Amino acid sequence: MNRPAFKPILNTELPHGFRYIRFERARDHAHPEGDNKTAYIMIAPLDAESRIDAELARKHKDACRVVRRRPDREDDLGHLVHRPGGSWQFHYDLAGSNPDETGSHFEADRFEPGEYVSVHEADGLNVYRIVSVLPL
Repeated sequence: MNRPAFKPILNTELPHGFRYIRFERARDHAHPEGDNKTAYIMIAPLDAESRIDAELARKHKDACRVVRRRPDREDDLGHLVHRPGGSWQFHYDLAGSNPDETGSHFEADRFEPGEYVSVHEADGLNVYRIVSVLPL
């Protein structure tokens, strides 16, 4: 599959609050041990309370990115998009009008290792555990 390349992020041009955030599928009835191969990697600015900083995200839209990782599939590259009303969505095709996934309550979630976040995906609402938050 031929995918458009991302313009590289120049870390030195981004504010200090930008983080590399990895979250993996949490334990549930279908995944009793969780699933570290079903994951997201998100590049986003966090504020002092470890929440997504919407103002910095607006100023640096192109740097707010997401990678969707699935077993036995090529990674999907996309953007984290802030929507009216405060919700956050993952778009893998920015030209499309519909989001691919939506973060459930990302505007209030704390992005710290050990915390949980939910993502509305094609098969419903799924829970992920944040496993790492690193400075860029």
